Amino acid sequence: MAKLVRDRIPELFGGRVLAELSGEAYAQALRAKLQEEVGEFLQSSEPEELADVLEVLHALAALQGLTPAALEQLRATKAAARGGFGRGLWWTP
Repeated sequence: MAKLVRDRIPELFGGRVLAELSGEAYAQALRAKLQEEVGEFLQSSEPEELADVLEVLHALAALQGLTPAALEQLRATKAAARGGFGRGLWWTP
Protein backbone atom coordinates (compact mmCIF):
# COMPACT_ATOMS: atom_id res chain seq x y z
CA MET A 1 0.00 0.00 0.00
CA ALA A 2 1.51 3.32 -1.06
CA LYS A 3 1.48 6.07 1.56
CA LEU A 4 3.36 9.12 2.76
CA VAL A 5 6.36 8.12 4.86
CA ARG A 6 9.22 9.82 6.68
CA ASP A 7 12.09 10.88 4.42
CA ARG A 8 14.52 8.15 5.49
CA ILE A 9 12.11 5.19 5.37
CA PRO A 10 13.09 4.07 1.83
CA GLU A 11 16.78 4.29 2.78
CA LEU A 12 16.25 2.31 5.98
CA PHE A 13 13.73 -0.30 4.83
CA GLY A 14 13.82 -0.37 1.04
CA GLY A 15 10.74 -0.28 -1.10
CA ARG A 16 10.12 1.96 -4.05
CA VAL A 17 9.53 5.71 -4.04
CA LEU A 18 6.66 6.30 -6.46
CA ALA A 19 6.80 10.10 -6.37
CA GLU A 20 7.87 13.13 -4.38
CA LEU A 21 4.66 14.98 -3.69
CA SER A 22 4.28 18.74 -3.74
CA GLY A 23 1.54 21.31 -3.70
CA GLU A 24 -2.00 20.21 -2.96
CA ALA A 25 -1.18 16.51 -3.32
CA TYR A 26 1.43 16.85 -0.58
CA ALA A 27 -0.97 18.84 1.63
CA GLN A 28 -3.67 16.19 1.20
CA ALA A 29 -1.22 13.39 1.96
CA LEU A 30 -0.09 15.20 5.12
CA ARG A 31 -3.70 15.65 6.28
CA ALA A 32 -4.31 11.93 5.74
CA LYS A 33 -1.07 11.14 7.59
CA LEU A 34 -2.21 13.33 10.48
CA GLN A 35 -5.42 11.33 10.76
CA GLU A 36 -3.41 8.10 10.66
CA GLU A 37 -0.97 9.22 13.35
CA VAL A 38 -3.71 10.59 15.63
CA GLY A 39 -5.57 7.30 15.27
CA GLU A 40 -2.42 5.38 16.23
CA PHE A 41 -1.99 7.54 19.32
CA LEU A 42 -5.63 7.12 20.32
CA GLN A 43 -5.25 3.35 20.08
CA SER A 44 -1.92 3.06 21.89
CA SER A 45 -1.47 6.20 24.04
CA GLU A 46 2.27 5.83 23.38
CA PRO A 47 4.33 9.05 23.65
CA GLU A 48 6.20 8.04 20.48
CA GLU A 49 2.94 8.36 18.56
CA LEU A 50 2.56 11.93 19.85
CA ALA A 51 6.00 12.64 18.42
CA ASP A 52 4.76 11.37 15.05
CA VAL A 53 1.72 13.67 15.28
CA LEU A 54 4.02 16.60 16.05
CA GLU A 55 6.27 15.78 13.09
CA VAL A 56 3.28 15.87 10.74
CA LEU A 57 2.06 19.12 12.33
CA HIS A 58 5.47 20.68 11.72
CA ALA A 59 5.32 19.65 8.05
CA LEU A 60 1.80 21.10 7.72
CA ALA A 61 2.95 24.30 9.41
CA ALA A 62 5.86 24.55 6.96
CA LEU A 63 3.35 24.49 4.09
CA GLN A 64 1.80 27.57 5.73
CA GLY A 65 5.22 29.22 5.93
CA LEU A 66 5.54 28.62 9.68
CA THR A 67 8.61 27.35 11.47
CA PRO A 68 8.15 25.12 14.52
CA ALA A 69 9.02 28.18 16.65
CA ALA A 70 6.38 30.31 14.91
CA LEU A 71 3.80 27.56 15.38
CA GLU A 72 4.69 27.38 19.07
CA GLN A 73 4.31 31.16 19.32
CA LEU A 74 0.82 30.92 17.84
CA ARG A 75 -0.03 28.18 20.32
CA ALA A 76 1.35 30.19 23.25
CA THR A 77 -0.51 33.33 22.19
CA LYS A 78 -3.80 31.45 21.96
CA ALA A 79 -3.14 29.73 25.30
CA ALA A 80 -2.45 33.09 26.93
CA ALA A 81 -5.70 34.51 25.57
CA ARG A 82 -8.00 31.51 26.09
CA GLY A 83 -6.06 29.13 28.29
CA GLY A 84 -4.83 25.63 27.61
CA PHE A 85 -6.39 22.28 28.38
CA GLY A 86 -4.54 21.58 31.64
CA ARG A 87 -7.55 21.81 33.94
CA GLY A 88 -9.68 19.29 32.08
CA LEU A 89 -12.78 21.48 32.08
CA TRP A 90 -15.92 19.86 30.64
CA TRP A 91 -18.26 22.70 29.72
CA THR A 92 -21.71 23.33 28.32
CA PRO A 93 -22.88 26.70 27.01
